[in-house]
Amino acid sequence: MASVASVCERCEGRRFTDEVLTYTLRGKNISEVLAMSVTEAYGFFPSGPAHLILGRLVDVGLGYLSLGQPLTTLSGGERQRLKLAIHLAEKTSTYVLDEPTTGLHLADVDQLLALLDRMVDAGNTVIVIEHHQAVMAHADWLIDLGPGAGHDGGRIVFTGTPAELVAHGDTLTATHLREYVDKPARSPQG
Repeated sequence: MASVASVCERCEGRRFTDEVLTYTLRGKNISEVLAMSVTEAYGFFPSGPAHLILGRLVDVGLGYLSLGQPLTTLSGGERQRLKLAIHLAEKTSTYVLDEPTTGLHLADVDQLLALLDRMVDAGNTVIVIEHHQAVMAHADWLIDLGPGAGHDGGRIVFTGTPAELVAHGDTLTATHLREYVDKPARSPQG
């Protein structure tokens, strides 16, 4: 069933009492801070732990979320990137991401690829389970499982670089990646 929400008559949806809202930080009360996007809040908190945490959220492409946004409203891809932002603070050597581009705009995919590059450059191993051709073309190494889905798949049908798959592969993935790589770049006019 769809959730039903109603605005509190007492606080008018601000989630805090009038007394709490009298306290401010640099002219903003808690309700106004929670209404900020992550990117806005990153500028609002110019240093300290909040700035570091918000920077990680921006790095994983979640700058558009509001600080007070309920977790239940996040997509699967957003939740996965939120977990990634949390783990970026740890000394980890291996990351496994499952379809991190789900629901992302193309510009956000580019931002994610740049983040993955920084993670690898920092000495981490990044394993990405993905169908997005931009991610496959950008990878250092591919493992293509097939030939089909579910019980029809699960066999390794190719391992190697994206260039090798495009040049010599005869799998469905190779066909689609070849089309993606060979597609002429679109001009800004469309």
